[in-house]
Amino acid sequence: MGICEQCGYHLKMSSSDRIELLIHPGTWNPMDEDMISMDPIEFHSEEEAYKDRINSYQRKTGLTKAVQTGIGQLNKFPVAIGVMDFQFMGGSMGL
Repeated sequence: MGICEQCGYHLKMSSSDRIELLIHPGTWNPMDEDMISMDPIEFHSEEEAYKDRINSYQRKTGLTKAVQTGIGQLNKFPVAIGVMDFQFMGGSMGL
């Protein structure tokens, strides 16, 4: 479950891993899969262009945005959840 049995350290977990851990197999129905991160305010960074950073994290994580949303079952109860993925720009981009 992502915890070291010897020292109790919590290992990093992607949003997909978290969903797989929480949601009963076969019940996950993602929402807003066609939504992608954008740069509507044309944020300027001294490093690389912000749009390039977004594209880089999309390739790195396989996600289009930092938050996965959907519905599924948790302990036989229907739930709607959003799971932020810190690997996608520290989870800072959602839309």
